[in-house]
Amino acid sequence: MSELANQPSSPNPRQSGPAVVLGREGSVARLMDRDSRGELTTAHVRLFASAMGVTERAVWYWLAAARTEGRLSSRPRERTAITLEVRRLLAFWGGNTAAVHRELSAQAVGDPTVVAPSLRALRRAVRRELSVGERAGLCGGEAARRAHDVFGKRPVLWRNACWEGDHKHVPVQVDVEGELACPWITWFIDCATTYILGLAVTPHASSREAVLAALRTSITRTEPFGPVGGLPAQVRVDRGKEFLCATVTAALGAFAVPVHDLPAYSPHLKGTVEALNDAVEEMFLVSLPRYTHCQRLTGGRSADPDAPPLTFAAFVALLLDWVRWWNTEHHPAAPDGLTSLEAWNADPTPLRDVPPEHLAFFALEDDGRTRTITTNGISWRGRPYIAPWMVGTVHLDWIWRTFLRRSDLEHTFRLLKGALGWTAPHFRATCPPWERPLPERSRPRPGSAEVPQHPREDPHSGPRAETLSARARDGLRVRGTASRRLAATWAKP
Repeated sequence: MSELANQPSSPNPRQSGPAVVLGREGSVARLMDRDSRGELTTAHVRLFASAMGVTERAVWYWLAAARTEGRLSSRPRERTAITLEVRRLLAFWGGNTAAVHRELSAQAVGDPTVVAPSLRALRRAVRRELSVGERAGLCGGEAARRAHDVFGKRPVLWRNACWEGDHKHVPVQVDVEGELACPWITWFIDCATTYILGLAVTPHASSREAVLAALRTSITRTEPFGPVGGLPAQVRVDRGKEFLCATVTAALGAFAVPVHDLPAYSPHLKGTVEALNDAVEEMFLVSLPRYTHCQRLTGGRSADPDAPPLTFAAFVALLLDWVRWWNTEHHPAAPDGLTSLEAWNADPTPLRDVPPEHLAFFALEDDGRTRTITTNGISWRGRPYIAPWMVGTVHLDWIWRTFLRRSDLEHTFRLLKGALGWTAPHFRATCPPWERPLPERSRPRPGSAEVPQHPREDPHSGPRAETLSARARDGLRVRGTASRRLAATWAKP
């Protein structure tokens, strides 16, 4: 009792402690508990008033209200409540409180039982019962609401623990064989070290071929793509059809790498690659000519509409230089201050390499069927495909993937009109098939009479030239989809 009597009686509004955290309701309930047992004294009231920062008279008033009315908190005030109807009107008018008040007032005129609150009371109710995020969402939509949310941050793991992939539409017009086009970038980044593992640049919208090309450069650790790479534990992508197609899923599934597709419209769930998309535009693309998001003059005119565009090859070269700078010289915001390459080399986590022979078919489509080589070559989707190595192998069964592998090694592809469509192969044979010596079975037997034979004709001359040329064009053209569109410029610094 003596200790309670020595407590100061003057209120201290700045004082904080468990009583302040407990609040009036909990503290008054504690005093009423002492009062019910006959233990409540003036010293307890004085201590409570000092802890709560109020006067002793106020505490005695609270105790009287609790004894007579059974009320532990302050008397509730009559306030304007935000009902479901008011929320519906706020959503309809885009968060405009004044418009909602006008409509409620119009309803009150037609129905005397409806009492419309004042505009100030309605605004106070909106600020009191709706959070900042809810009010922003009523005005700007879901994206504005999410700007006021709290998001968790994934812990930093080890290298190759997770990759993130995405497409980036480049807001820069480049010259693609005389036509202006905005390229697309498909790339993968390591979440732990922010190292750009591989990318593919296409002059048109990205496709599954670009995804496979970027994945192949990311996995390969041999020159000129290494030494960074290997197999990741998982790949995190959005719900783009290029990433979730059966070809990409099967290619990664063959190496037991799961593809984690995120929910739609959730870019914050793959923040590493989204931050890379913003960084490449703010740090590199904004400085290029014909940047479409540049500042505009009055009337929406471009500041330099006649700027000469970069060629597609020049743009790819500059992009690869920037990616090399990002990986080897740029210091991202991290406590250790290491570059991406230094962070990769400092990580002792062992890497899972893929033999080069297993990657030979990674970017090639295979339907798993065995086809027979006929005199027309190999037929696929109604078109014949021939190559010099097929000479003398008619009626033998060959795996279709083998043919695609040979096409990958022996064909060079070029860009046609800004789209990866039809391409023309160029064989690296030392001599055309019609100039090679006849096989042994076609030569005359020893001792037999010489049978006069017509010399072998050059198929590019003579009466059959037109027919053979048309047939060769149909047979030698390789559809870009079948060859995985290898014209996509893909590289890894």
